Amino acid sequence: MNTVLVWCMKYSDIDSRKTAFIFELDNVIYPEKDYLFQVYYLFAGMLEYIGPTDSKTATELMVSTYLEGGKDNVFDALQQKFGIDEKYRANLQHMMLTAKLPLKLLVYKNVLNMLQEIVVDRKQLFIVTNGNPQQQLNKIKQIEWNGLEPYLVCYFAEETVPKPEADVIDQLLQTHNLQRRDVLMVGHSTIDRLCAENAGVDYLDVEEFLDQEN
Repeated sequence: MNTVLVWCMKYSDIDSRKTAFIFELDNVIYPEKDYLFQVYYLFAGMLEYIGPTDSKTATELMVSTYLEGGKDNVFDALQQKFGIDEKYRANLQHMMLTAKLPLKLLVYKNVLNMLQEIVVDRKQLFIVTNGNPQQQLNKIKQIEWNGLEPYLVCYFAEETVPKPEADVIDQLLQTHNLQRRDVLMVGHSTIDRLCAENAGVDYLDVEEFLDQEN
């Protein structure tokens, strides 16, 4: 049996001249599905309370719909399967913004190690995230940061112009007196890569840091 060795980048592999690191949130710091699936569970519980819908069945349908077709199709699948009233779409949307999760969201193990090493190395740590600011803040508050909270500075791109436009990065650089050559962006999408290019800063995909355990 052949063993395949997968190389995984570490913090020590990064250019030591970098003094600031910018991370997206979803699927970079933590897996977004961990938030969505808990909201689906809570919403299914609400549906069971107000009607004949079985919570377990509804949760399974929402999860499978997400995995097969994405989060935008989840409520439509519930409507088709259970005849859920359209008025409850707003309930799901509101819950996505404000839900108090049963479980803390966990940072990818290797990313957590990297974040901790950045802090120990006395370098600056930023989160710059797309998406609804209320929802993104709700996620941030429910992540288990393992004591990193005082070192995080967060920017919500939609309060300026969403990525891939570089406005929010330009604002960050000016506010914190950073040179573009000093910054590394870590993301996991074409939008993040294009934003880094537009901002003139170096970019790495978070996949470089993740191994099979993540």
